[in-house]
Amino acid sequence: MESASSLWSGVNSGIVLSLLAVVWTMLWQGIQGLQLQNLFSRHSRRLSRRLAATLDPYLTVTIAEYDGGRMRPSDAYKEAQAYLQRATRGAGGGVRHLKAEPDRDPDRLVLSMDDNEEVADEFRGAAVWWLAYTSAPRDDGGPGYFWGRASRAERRFYRLAFLERDRDLVLGEYLPHVRRQGRAVMVMNRQRKLFTNISGGGGWDSDGSWSHVVFEHPKTFATLAMDPAKKKEIMDDLDAFRGAKDYYARVGKAWKRGYLLYGPPGTGKSTMIAAMANHLDYDVYDIELTSVRTNTDLRRLFIETTSKSIIVIEDIDCSLDLTGKRKKKKKKAEEDGDGASKDGEKKDGAAAAAAAKAEEKVEEKSTSKVTLSGVLNFIDGLWSACGGERIIVFTTNHVEKLDPALIRRGRMDKHIEMSYCCFESFRFLAKVYLDVEAHEMFDDVAALLREVEMTPADVAENLTPKGPGEDADTCLAALVEALQKAKEKAMAKKAKEEAAAAKKKAKRKAKEEAAKETGGKAAEEAKEAGEKAVEEAASEADDNEEEDDDDDE
Repeated sequence: MESASSLWSGVNSGIVLSLLAVVWTMLWQGIQGLQLQNLFSRHSRRLSRRLAATLDPYLTVTIAEYDGGRMRPSDAYKEAQAYLQRATRGAGGGVRHLKAEPDRDPDRLVLSMDDNEEVADEFRGAAVWWLAYTSAPRDDGGPGYFWGRASRAERRFYRLAFLERDRDLVLGEYLPHVRRQGRAVMVMNRQRKLFTNISGGGGWDSDGSWSHVVFEHPKTFATLAMDPAKKKEIMDDLDAFRGAKDYYARVGKAWKRGYLLYGPPGTGKSTMIAAMANHLDYDVYDIELTSVRTNTDLRRLFIETTSKSIIVIEDIDCSLDLTGKRKKKKKKAEEDGDGASKDGEKKDGAAAAAAAKAEEKVEEKSTSKVTLSGVLNFIDGLWSACGGERIIVFTTNHVEKLDPALIRRGRMDKHIEMSYCCFESFRFLAKVYLDVEAHEMFDDVAALLREVEMTPADVAENLTPKGPGEDADTCLAALVEALQKAKEKAMAKKAKEEAAAAKKKAKRKAKEEAAKETGGKAAEEAKEAGEKAVEEAASEADDNEEEDDDDDE
């Protein structure tokens, strides 16, 4: 009996423990559903912040070098850096380690704080402190592949510290003051730059980046050999663009303009770009398309350009195969169709297909995979509206080779033909190079320029004195002689072409006459054969009639 009661009590104890476990599990799940841990964590963080505010009365503002991750440089960072140059130079700032860059004045340097340096500043009685520091790149498996090496570079920051009691003064007045003063310093110290893109080395995660030198090209519109009316038209167009910010905003267009410079080599396309940059006081970004691996890299390079800049792609017809891909596809389709329709040309069609496949393999191995679509989006796609006051310039020696979609209005808004030297351009060059406005040889030069095509570069070369004894007479005589030689050469070339054309015409005429004779002779033979066949048929019919008559008799 006692054993039975002990057994029953053990069973009851097990049931009670099981019920308690079930109830505890349900309660724990309910507590987790209420997220009490997060509630306690939020309260603890709030209390920690209040305690920290009591012990540390300072607030901080951090300014990063780049906006949007690593997409584009931050204007606020540049302005803060320029503003701090004054405090950095002062002995009271306490900066011990400085960085130096060249200034517009060759005898001066632009100084800035090195990493982990702090400088003090004061604004209306409020003391503030600036700290420059860098942080290691994040290695979190994020989208670093998109921006390549830029996403893995060190990140630079300025951290501004100030007392909490000065919060409204610093945030509302001091920071706008820093930006205004920084912009003024940047304008005062600004050096125009010539940028070019450097290839990243060819790896999947290597990207190009901009490298620059100081832009010191001396060419201006005042020294550019061009028809004066045409030159004034271009200058007025540039001035109108520079002051058209409100107009572009009103019509809903990105503040950019495209220029297409086309013409034979030596007609001054590159010097025109330099004159445009000097006239507008813009930086120049010279893009080498063969160093750009993908359309994404091209987009990234464009985003990293600044406003007040000219973006240049020279000899775009030679940079990449952006011109004939549509024609090649059409031609290939026609060739494939002809090969399929003619049994006798199957071997040629197979050879053409093999050649096309080999060409595709070569293209796949090519370093650059920039496409026509990528360049079109670069010019006027959605990303082209990032920033403003940009001019895009294409140059080419063969405008007829370019895809019409690439140079239509809206992308290349103004087409400028850089042609051979005319008499007005010659007079301008004579004034610039020889300081001569009139000369007895001008009439000879004018007559020859009407008959001979010579580039302004060749004319300028002949007008350049090359020794101490040369003057206007000798230089003009050299130009006349060069023009006469060019005329003789052109006449000889024309005569040769005319002779070749006459010979070709004579051959074609001889072939036509031979074909006529052959055709006439064949026609006579066919006619005689036909008449003979008719006579034989008539004779055979007569013989048959005579046999029928004999049978009747």
